Order: sequence, then structure tokens, then C-alpha cells
Amino acid sequence: MATKTLLVTGASAGFGAATARRFARAGWRVIACARRADRLQRLAAEFGPNVHCAAFDIRDEAAMQAALDAIPAPFRAIDVLVNNAGLALGTERAPHCDLAQWRQMIDTNITALATLTHRLLPTLIERRGAIVNISSVAGTYPYTGGNVYGATKAFVTQFSLALRCDLHGMGVRVTSVEPGMAETEFTLVRTGGDQAASDRLYQGAHPITGADIAETIWWVANLPPHLNINRIEVMPVAQSFAGFQVARDS
Repeated sequence: MATKTLLVTGASAGFGAATARRFARAGWRVIACARRADRLQRLAAEFGPNVHCAAFDIRDEAAMQAALDAIPAPFRAIDVLVNNAGLALGTERAPHCDLAQWRQMIDTNITALATLTHRLLPTLIERRGAIVNISSVAGTYPYTGGNVYGATKAFVTQFSLALRCDLHGMGVRVTSVEPGMAETEFTLVRTGGDQAASDRLYQGAHPITGADIAETIWWVANLPPHLNINRIEVMPVAQSFAGFQVARDS
């Protein structure tokens, strides 16, 4: 079977790094994209010529295009795009949030994802490939402090469904993967590096791991080409839906 090619964003940690490793171990060519070049180089050192590293800030459209233009010829036939890069910032309720953080989440989770997808659609259509967008249960179930982060993930889920409509008859598969509580660098980023807060959140909860989501993406990518998984919602058994809240007069 001909070697296939994966492009994954946010590949320096968490779901992205685990996905890059899962596919590279299986012999795929992997284009690993992230801001942190040093971490990407670890992937390259681990897997050698099967991994091409592209270090850039996904919010920088010019840098994104330069990175795409610099992809070596053996990696250009991209079969699977995994839009994983994204982040949550802050835990405050909306009136107390930092507007700059809201904008950063929108620029990363929405604008950059849509831009990269648009740039790669001609190749994915030609290859009859697959798009896997990493959304979140936060896009379905709101929670206090989720505000713009949850809204950006709702966009990712709806964008995935809309792509399915627009790509009808072209053979391109589109999947929205929507994880719940997962122990990665997510909470460290969200809290500005508060390790204690991260430890408290995950303690005793048996959360999802990066490897769990990588295996999910691997399964989706390797299904027969006539099958499409529209959405996958994944939670640890210890997590369930929050109850309704009622504010009472005191």
C-alpha cells in the first residue's frame, strides 16, 4: 500500500504530539506543525525522514503559507488533515474576562483552523482525503467560565458538519472529535502555568489521555473510504453533564 501523509497542527504537545507519533509509528509520513520548534525536533529525531517539521504560529497567515510552500515534495500529497491546534484562556465569568484572550481564542480556534482548511481543500479533494477537526464537549455543554472557548468549539463542530454538506460527492470525509476532560497541557495553558490547579482538576478523575484521542483519530482515518464518522463525543467515565443552575432571591 502506498504511504499516506498526515498534517497535524498543535503537534508539540497533547493530542497533536500523540497523533503525530501514532501515525509515524505506523509508517505514515507526518507533517508536524506547531510554534515550538524544539519540541518538533524531538519528533524528527525520533522518527527521522518520516516526519517533516513546520514551526510557525498558526495565527500568522503569511507564516502558514510559507510553511505550506516549504513542504518537501514527498509530503505534498496530504491525505489527512487534523486541525488540532487550539487553546482555552482564562476561567473567569464573561464580565471579568480579558478581551485580548477572547480574541486569541477566536484567532486560533476559528480563524486559523478555517484558513488552513481552505488552503488544503484542493489537495484533500484531489486525494479524496479526510479532515478531522478537534472540537470539544464544551461546544455542546456550556459551563461557567467556558464563554468564548465553548463558543469557538461550537463553531468547529458546526463547521465540520457544513464541510460535509459542501464536499458532498467529492469523496472527502469530515469528522468532529469532541473530547471531554483530558489531561494534557490544556489547564496549564488556561491558568497561566498553575500546576497545582491542573493537578487538582485531574486528581482521581482518570481523564482522557493524548494517546486515547490519537487512537480515536487513527481509527477514523483508517476506516473504509465509503464510511464517514460525523461526530465523536468522548468523555472519561468519571465525567458527566453538569446540572442546571437556579439563582434564588436571598
